Amino acid sequence: MQKSPLQIARASYEPKVPRSLKGFMSLREGQPTQSVADQEEIKKLFPNTYGLPVIDLVEGEKKDMPAVNVGVILSGGQAPGGHNVIAGLFDGIKRINPESKLYGFLGGPSGLIDGKYKELTKDIIDEYRNTGGFDIIGSGRTKLEETWQFDNGIEVCRKLGITAIVIIGGDDSNTNACVLAEYYLQKKAGIQVIGCPKTIDGDLKNEMIETSFGFDTACKVYSELIGNIQRDANSAKKYWHFIRLMGRSASHIALECALQTQPNICLISEEVQAKNMTLSDIVEQIVNVIVARADKGLNFGTILVPEGLIEFIPAMKRLIAELNDLLAAHNDEFLALDTDDEKRQFVKGALSEESRAIYRDLPKGIARQLTMDRDPHGNVQVSLIETEKMLIEMVQKRLATLKGEGKYKGKFSALNHFFGYEGRCAVPSNFDADYCYSIGITASVLIASGKTGYMSLVRNLTAPADQWLAGGVPITMMMNMERRNGKMKPVIQKALVRLDDKPFKYFAAHREEWASEHMNYIFPGPIQYYGPAEVCDQPTQTLLLEKGAKK
Repeated sequence: MQKSPLQIARASYEPKVPRSLKGFMSLREGQPTQSVADQEEIKKLFPNTYGLPVIDLVEGEKKDMPAVNVGVILSGGQAPGGHNVIAGLFDGIKRINPESKLYGFLGGPSGLIDGKYKELTKDIIDEYRNTGGFDIIGSGRTKLEETWQFDNGIEVCRKLGITAIVIIGGDDSNTNACVLAEYYLQKKAGIQVIGCPKTIDGDLKNEMIETSFGFDTACKVYSELIGNIQRDANSAKKYWHFIRLMGRSASHIALECALQTQPNICLISEEVQAKNMTLSDIVEQIVNVIVARADKGLNFGTILVPEGLIEFIPAMKRLIAELNDLLAAHNDEFLALDTDDEKRQFVKGALSEESRAIYRDLPKGIARQLTMDRDPHGNVQVSLIETEKMLIEMVQKRLATLKGEGKYKGKFSALNHFFGYEGRCAVPSNFDADYCYSIGITASVLIASGKTGYMSLVRNLTAPADQWLAGGVPITMMMNMERRNGKMKPVIQKALVRLDDKPFKYFAAHREEWASEHMNYIFPGPIQYYGPAEVCDQPTQTLLLEKGAKK
């Protein structure tokens, strides 16, 4: 297989790891833990894995350990660094005992259920070190929720002699890992389950998990692209760029990219929700900046829009809920109408006064998406709505009104972009390559120590890598009860952007300055793999601000 010069060079990169992972390790256990909320309910659901202590890995003495067969699953969407988690896990179990074996279940959790797997040998692992993507074994979104799935997994593991499973995934995948660990303990199946924190969205973090892997790389990729666009905007001086970024459930990516590039406007969904902003409020906020810049002769700029913005606008959320109910109850009647205008009038006539006003003001294309593009459950597919195009159309309309009133004398030309898949399988940054490899080794130590129901943990991430702290955190510690599909279920609590935390406060303190000028743009350039540590190994701005390493 032909390789690029970068592929060849990255194959020889040796990830940096914490000092405690370089030699022989032992465990130091802390105090019993409890869940972040709903303690009694979580304890009742997880009697065997609730209340476990947080674990720190410390330097220890060499011990003779038996060989172990381990299965690994990549679950959910791709995130840069997943291959290095597997490489660290492989190296870790081989160091524990050279006879240990690693099996990769193919296509995600369904590989465990269906018994589809391959043994991951040194030759295979070496092909994928420090590479992006999940193509070593593939990923999938099958949820491990049913008893028959768990029992199928037991049979497959017994066939292969597997006594531990590592699930690399986000909050839902790691919730499933905890459910699986609990079930296997109840059944005395002799199978441990360890989770690893993955998601580019950055919403799997808490007091113990400082960041999920892949977030660093994805944000650096997007920030490079945003920087390139800002350089172009500053050169051509004639376009407003509306850039939608991945992150449906939280705005961490948008905030981090804003901190890295200093755009003229960045919308934060959590702030929109907290201020009970309407769609008109958001449009007016954007328009005010455009008009103020036009008064200075600056008819260009960049605007970052989080993917999940619409679902955080309270009035839009109510509109979507009404549409879901309306279309579920009157689907046949709605579909029997011939034209889009007839359907639009039908919907307007059935909505509440507040929702009708919002629906009426939406661009016709967006209004059509809200009623026509629905998932198999009949719900609006919010993720398909091109929010940046909607904002462009609404801003354009408002500016035309202001121009007619003599309040706007500028020129408005807009271009739209969506950055998503560009970042999910990028070659991992040095930070993610190091972090993921350390997570994998840590998972191997937790397995060798007989632990289950834990997530592999690496902390102190703003320090040099040899000062990072490895360990394990009980997954139940991160759980609360939430309503999912009409039922209360235990899930890992999603981390939204906190408006009282340092990253958002820094952004809020500087955004007016970024809005008004064109000399404040930052151009991060491409991810750096080789060069000074301050260029190559720096973690995200979010982490630096959270840990007080940046003022």
